[in-house]
Amino acid sequence: MSWLETLRTSLEAIRSHRLRSALTMLGILIGIGAVILTVGLGEGAQAQVASAINSLGTNLLVVSPGSTTNSTGVRGGAGSATTLTVRDANALATPGVAPDIAAVAPTTTRSTALSAGATTWTTSVVGTTPAWEPVRARSVAEGRFLTDADITSEAANVVLGPATAEELFGSTNAVGRTVTIGGLPFTVVGVLNSAGTSSTAQNQDDQAIVPISTAADRLIGGGNRTSVQAIYLQASTSDGLSAAYQEANQELLALHHITDSANADFTIASQESLLDTASSVTQTLTVLLGGVAAISLLVGGIGVMNIMLVSVTERIREIGLRKAVGASPVVIRRQFMVEASVLGLSGGLLGVLLGIAGALILPHLVGIQISVSPSATAIAILTAIAIGLIFGVYPASRAARLAPIDALRSE
Repeated sequence: MSWLETLRTSLEAIRSHRLRSALTMLGILIGIGAVILTVGLGEGAQAQVASAINSLGTNLLVVSPGSTTNSTGVRGGAGSATTLTVRDANALATPGVAPDIAAVAPTTTRSTALSAGATTWTTSVVGTTPAWEPVRARSVAEGRFLTDADITSEAANVVLGPATAEELFGSTNAVGRTVTIGGLPFTVVGVLNSAGTSSTAQNQDDQAIVPISTAADRLIGGGNRTSVQAIYLQASTSDGLSAAYQEANQELLALHHITDSANADFTIASQESLLDTASSVTQTLTVLLGGVAAISLLVGGIGVMNIMLVSVTERIREIGLRKAVGASPVVIRRQFMVEASVLGLSGGLLGVLLGIAGALILPHLVGIQISVSPSATAIAILTAIAIGLIFGVYPASRAARLAPIDALRSE
């Protein structure tokens, strides 16, 4: 019997038991669809995290203070200390100290209520310098950003994020309007372009930017007025990011009179380290979800084997007759293997269609990006065929071992 005849016979056997064949393919269909959606969710999550981290700025290093320890020995979280100051930022920005650092932007942030007329909105008020705009890769949609003159004169000027401006002033142009921050009137001099929302951080469009000197003396005050909560560093080039890290680390250790880097009262994180950490988390979740999908594939494969065993039992007389007229065990085995492969391939193709449909529909329902990977799709189809072959081996071998006389005697 030729391969073409074997394929025709196998398709005829599948068509003669449509419902049973459809239920067999259903397990593989669900498993393959789940695999594609799982991989797509993982890749989509990694893309979103990468986009959110890259939106913080380009060639970025973030210097954060260390942790505090109270009188009872209880340590606070990282960033709870006040070990970084404006002086540290100025030193890092000094020409010649760190040649691989292009710009430095110290920031101090606190959640404060803003009011404009009868409207009140609580958001993050960020005290910083003009370097914040290029370091954080932001731009102004209306008006202007902060200037060195604003810092020197401790001007009561503010630049609003687009979401903050929308909440306070609606669709009205906010530039030139007055907003009250901490009981003090500020003039809106600019509105930022949208940067989007990160799932791991605050809404980058909902914040108010004021001069760091104004924030220190008019909004914060007290002994912490010179401390900052973070210092953003922009390396000159992506290749110089490691050198910028080393230069910043050595300069801060010297400024803080620390001889052992293990005792540093600050930490420096790069975009790569943040991205690696976030990617590790999403990859772990993808593996866990993929394991669940693999169980579905296993169940589908068992279903294929069960159906093929039933098919062998029902067709014993047919097998005996074919052997009696000269069909070899190889031909019998090949027919049942082809049937199992067709079931696996059909279930795999339908599963791919289900996964692609889910990737197109689900983002509109749950707001999560799903990426369809061509490589994962190809692997899913090959896996479906392999499942058919693997779980069809035993039924096919059982059919090939039947003795013609015993098969013809069966009822």
